[in-house]
Amino acid sequence: MEKEKTTEELLKEKLFYKKENAFEKNDEAYRSAVKEYAEGYKKFLDSSKTEREAVTTSIKMLASRGYKEYKLGDKLEVGGKYYLNNRGKSLYAFKIGSEPVEEGIRICAAHIDSPRLDLKQHPLYENESFAYLKTHYYGGIRKYQWATIPLALHGVVTLINGENVEITIGENEGDPVFCITDLLPHLAREQASKPMSAVFTGEGMNLLIGSEPYGKCDEAVKLNMLKILNEKYGICESDFVSAELVALPAGKSRDMGLDKSMIHGYGHDDKVCAYPALTALLESENSPHTLMCVLADKEEIGSDGVSGMKCILTLDLIYEISKSFSANAGVVRMNSMCLSADVNAGYDPMFSEVYEKRNSAIVNCGVVMSKYTGSGGKSSTSDASAEFVAYIRNIFEKDGVIWQTAELGKVDAGGGGTVAKYIANQNITTVDLGVPVLSMHAPYEVIAKNDLYETHKAFCAFCK
Repeated sequence: MEKEKTTEELLKEKLFYKKENAFEKNDEAYRSAVKEYAEGYKKFLDSSKTEREAVTTSIKMLASRGYKEYKLGDKLEVGGKYYLNNRGKSLYAFKIGSEPVEEGIRICAAHIDSPRLDLKQHPLYENESFAYLKTHYYGGIRKYQWATIPLALHGVVTLINGENVEITIGENEGDPVFCITDLLPHLAREQASKPMSAVFTGEGMNLLIGSEPYGKCDEAVKLNMLKILNEKYGICESDFVSAELVALPAGKSRDMGLDKSMIHGYGHDDKVCAYPALTALLESENSPHTLMCVLADKEEIGSDGVSGMKCILTLDLIYEISKSFSANAGVVRMNSMCLSADVNAGYDPMFSEVYEKRNSAIVNCGVVMSKYTGSGGKSSTSDASAEFVAYIRNIFEKDGVIWQTAELGKVDAGGGGTVAKYIANQNITTVDLGVPVLSMHAPYEVIAKNDLYETHKAFCAFCK
């Protein structure tokens, strides 16, 4: 017979906080739902390595569910489903609900850019019969992690006549890949004595792309590279000036672990939140609220520019929605709520010294709410109110969402930022919510399928 619990044990169950582990849900239906959702996410991740690709993939998903392209000034109607494609690099998808728009908009906002290596505008050069492409790293990376791994080229070249030429090299079977070379250990004694930050410099991250010459002229290897590019894509060296080409890890995401409980891949930060935000919108057909999913660009470098979250396009769109229904845009923003969908650092026992475990995100314990982010003394953060946190807690409790709270490491060990503060600065109540990630900002990151699925459930509960 089961032992009867003591008074102390019962009181502890009532009063103590304990994180719930998703593996405690052992029913087959739950495991099947987690697995199925993860398969859809992996396909999204593999087809959305850049922000442009993420916009293209997302539009296909939206169009298949009846969403139509919208441009500022177009007529809107109750029940209408729309998307605004911002220059091919960020995306706003929204559905007009049946309740008055002045009740506010429920917004899920994620970013679709990830750390990578951008090509410089004059990238191609030859050195000792090797052809290289010079890069300028994008976002916060640890440079040494990018050496020797297979890299692919993705992006677009806009010709002087305005034509866009899309380029993807290194993803299909039979494609070549590229890499940044490293020094062999036999000759690396001096290198090994240097601090990690000095081993690889920004100017030293040059992509090796070829060694075969064309003819016997000066810079014959460089000439051969341009000949190959010209024959396949119709471009010449001057076209690099008007190009957006990036080097990023080649290959597809993979199940990780003998139990296949995790996903190993490039760009989890922040596609692992962008996908649940988008799928929650698509699955909220019966919601009375006006809903919006924002997939933003440039978060990794400060959210500036016409495709970043600081752009006033969000204000313009809310104004247009308000105007269409004779509503006050200020009132709409005041009554709106946003889940800033971004990842948090998953607790890694291999590096426990930089975490404060009681307030860290534990992998497989569900979606993470970050009341505040920033660094040090909460610098550069949006600190959500106690009232809004309680409101979200209540939503999750009712829908059985497995969730937790966390900070990003010890107080003085680091920290990070999200788009939350830019949305909150528009007088929209906001809190961060996302997936815990291991090896964040590395070429390949790791997430748990359980946490991914619970994030989807959380966004669905919020939209409902």
